[in-house]
Amino acid sequence: MKRDKAYYMISVVSKRFQVHPQTLRLYEREGLLKPSRTEGNTRLYSDEDLDRLARILRLTRDLGVNLAGVEVILKMREVIEKMEKDFNDLLRSVRDEVRKREQETHEHSSRALVKSSPARVIPIKKG
Repeated sequence: MKRDKAYYMISVVSKRFQVHPQTLRLYEREGLLKPSRTEGNTRLYSDEDLDRLARILRLTRDLGVNLAGVEVILKMREVIEKMEKDFNDLLRSVRDEVRKREQETHEHSSRALVKSSPARVIPIKKG
């Protein structure tokens, strides 16, 4: 638990979202929410927990999704977010490699005895 983050007790969260505290405990038992705990075992909800709770309530209240469906949707969302992160990391790595090779090519050509002009790209018209 980080000290610089805001945390909320179950009573504050239940009032804010108009949810019975037992509902929040149920979401925790079902694995949908994972609030932090104090040494005295008091539940503390972070801003991330509140965002997740808002998502859960939107799915259950507005869209009529049951808790099993909510679990599947949230897990799929986590998988998609991880895939996006992995893809962005890969893309960043490829861009870095392309820049590195372009720089190496530029350095190599600047040391060449015979200078060559850059290749000319000829557009191909389709249709």
